[in-house]
Amino acid sequence: MTASLLSAEPKLAVAGVQKPRRRLLPRPIALAAEPCCRFCGEALHATFVDLGTSPLCEDFVRPEHFNRAEPQYPLHARVCANCFLVQVGEFLRPDEIFRDEYCYFSSYSTTWLAHARRYTEQMVARFGIGPEQFVVEVASNDGYLLQYFHERQIPVLGIEPAGNVAEAARRKGISTLSKFFGRRTARKVATTYGQADLLIGNNVLAHVPDINDFVGGLKIMLKPGGVVTMEFPHLLRLVEQCQFDTIYHEHFSYLSFYTVERIFAHHGLTLFDVEELPTHGGSLRIFARHASDHSKPVEARVGELRQHEIEAGVCTLAYYAEFGEAVKQTKRALLSFLIEAKNAGKTVVGYGAPGKGNTLLNYCGIGTDFLDYTVDANPHKHGLFLPGTRIPIYAPDRIRQTRPDFVLILPWNLRAEIMQQMADIRQWGGRFVVPIPTVEVYS
Repeated sequence: MTASLLSAEPKLAVAGVQKPRRRLLPRPIALAAEPCCRFCGEALHATFVDLGTSPLCEDFVRPEHFNRAEPQYPLHARVCANCFLVQVGEFLRPDEIFRDEYCYFSSYSTTWLAHARRYTEQMVARFGIGPEQFVVEVASNDGYLLQYFHERQIPVLGIEPAGNVAEAARRKGISTLSKFFGRRTARKVATTYGQADLLIGNNVLAHVPDINDFVGGLKIMLKPGGVVTMEFPHLLRLVEQCQFDTIYHEHFSYLSFYTVERIFAHHGLTLFDVEELPTHGGSLRIFARHASDHSKPVEARVGELRQHEIEAGVCTLAYYAEFGEAVKQTKRALLSFLIEAKNAGKTVVGYGAPGKGNTLLNYCGIGTDFLDYTVDANPHKHGLFLPGTRIPIYAPDRIRQTRPDFVLILPWNLRAEIMQQMADIRQWGGRFVVPIPTVEVYS
């Protein structure tokens, strides 16, 4: 740990979020001549991986727009030599990404709902969260998590920028504000509703371009004596498992515990505990408190994970240097499998239309020449086409109707759930294929 990282003001301030508005095509933002770290402001020279250009991973194509060209943006991840934050450039404003037609709804995954219910039970038991406390979730999506606190008569508030997703939460009885979160929103919410006893953010920390404004907002929103919990994919697992498909424009940052601890410390928040989770291919759940609150001692596993990461090399550029070659090898292996399967006359379809799947398909150049179609449990995606590749999306029953030889699982982090739901493909000899970290075929 260096004192300069914890005390120095960031050198670059990212422009504030504008009021959401509809546009036919996203508008690029102005870029600096030299990319700089979104936390500490250091110039970014070291490449983590360059995935070429790609469309927005959640910008699904409607049939009436099928022949319309869509914008593509560089997908070049760099690592900061000062604070070791891995990040992609900001080419679009958040309101151009998380707009009213946003198609990601958390409640369509039974695995994720079970995870949310377990979390609720753990927080109630550990911190005594009850009807006298106030629970706030940032990026609350469709109320998938807050519904379990609501069931216990615990006051809740969701903050969700995507209007259509926020409306789905309100239909469940979850009070939800359609706003982007940062210092300004935190001040307004804290004044109107009060500060949070438990402040939650699952898979949002990576999604914010101005990470200093966001974490600064957490500081404002947290009640004295309160707790922040955040979950995000762990950079170590991304590297170990070659999870390059989790890199896309909507994910601005890729986070190690080492770097996150410094970001939070810079804003007066201390990480007092951390858990390693299996979700999303390997995630961290961090627990934060005000630095001035000494009622919650720092647990031993905080120091243990920090030391583990240091020993793994996260504080050296050499740790990041070989990832690009591993990605190329994974691409070649998947293409070799698909070429062999198609040359043998086999049919291959996809399961899922996740953001990670779109990065995988666009980087590997996989279109309908390899994948006839894909399916998804989310009805909001049915009848649309994947961005870039123009692969059509159907309901899951399409697989039972066409009986393909192989089903490529694009949300590989949910492979157990999907393989159980679609187990009947074995009746006709169908097999599952998982592409990450290496191609595996399951009979």
